[in-house]
Amino acid sequence: MRRAFVLIGLLAAAPAAAQTLTLKQAEDAALQHHPQIQQQQASAKAAAEVVRETRSTYFPTVYGSVTGADSQNASRIAAGGLNNPVIYDRFATGVTISQMVTDFGRTHALSESASLFAQAQDQTVSSRKADVLVRVDRAYFNVMRAQAVQRVALDTVDTRKVVADQVTALAASNLKSGLDVSFANVNLSEARLLLVQAQNDLKGAYADLAAAMGSSEEREYTLVEEQQPPPPPQDETALIAAAMRDRPEVAAARFSSEAVARFADAEGDLALPSISAVGAFGAIPYRQDTLNDHYAAVGVNVNVPVFNGSLYPARHAEAMFRAEAERQRLLDIQNQISRDVRVAWLDARSAFERLALTDQLLEQATQALDLAQARYNLGLSSIVELTQAQLSKTQAEIAQASARFEYQTRTSVLKYQTGALR
Repeated sequence: MRRAFVLIGLLAAAPAAAQTLTLKQAEDAALQHHPQIQQQQASAKAAAEVVRETRSTYFPTVYGSVTGADSQNASRIAAGGLNNPVIYDRFATGVTISQMVTDFGRTHALSESASLFAQAQDQTVSSRKADVLVRVDRAYFNVMRAQAVQRVALDTVDTRKVVADQVTALAASNLKSGLDVSFANVNLSEARLLLVQAQNDLKGAYADLAAAMGSSEEREYTLVEEQQPPPPPQDETALIAAAMRDRPEVAAARFSSEAVARFADAEGDLALPSISAVGAFGAIPYRQDTLNDHYAAVGVNVNVPVFNGSLYPARHAEAMFRAEAERQRLLDIQNQISRDVRVAWLDARSAFERLALTDQLLEQATQALDLAQARYNLGLSSIVELTQAQLSKTQAEIAQASARFEYQTRTSVLKYQTGALR
């Protein structure tokens, strides 16, 4: 019975199994929860409401009024204006309707500008999603690399501990010198330092993955290794063309440039007349005898700009300069993306070439260690040669693990730069 309680206690104290996580699951979690995406989506929705605000000018404005007034006999408003209207004792209710008839294209240009800006914001949402995805991919593969390095460090500690124990035992039998024991222990200490650093790097990688997924809680996962991607293409020309077509940053800059250009057209239309109509009707249940019991009126206003200190020409010129600035910004973004695609393509090719080289390096380092171990066991070499061979193999194992996941990271970055990561 006591053993049963002890077993239950041990099971309760055992840590829960780490959750399995695939790259697709990590990406989906980031797209759903990352605050940067939520922020940009809210901004895009706000931009869509600006379109409704601008188009509201096409519709009539209707409002109701209730007015009551009482004044001294023969009172007039004598101050505050050129006219001096009479104030009638009354209580009245009514409705006023105003409608813009035409402003000769200004509202239409403003509406198109707002619509284009809203489309630019939608593309910015796609851009922000791609930013989040590439960070998730980088963090995911960085965790896998850190896990691989930790496994190498653990194996290195075990291997060097075996060697240190063997050398210590041989030294106790006067078959090896104290110098050999010292070198073996130094080698073991270096392996333990490597393990401590690897464990710390893994915890940091988990923290980066949690942040990339939009979470503030650090969790350890059992990551599922992704299939190795195919080699990168031999030429970057098609990749650059795809980036110009598919990158949301290019589309957003293009929509933004067109939006500012249409706003400049709207600012130029400020110099044109505007025509509006207004109507009012209502009832006056309490009134002076000089007023009827109801009222109704309709009118048309034509406003023609004559002079305002060159305000409208200055606003138009400002908008034109801003439109030119947006066009130049679009060109700069296209140039920058072309450069980024080329660099990402070169990095991917270099990372792919390192795969075979690191495999070859590990094979050679393993052979060198086997030979060094055999020579040391036969007494044909010193402990220095053996420790150097052990170090070379450890470095080769780390390089191989890093190269494998570095290529996956570089492939993800290349997909991001070409607009394929969505």
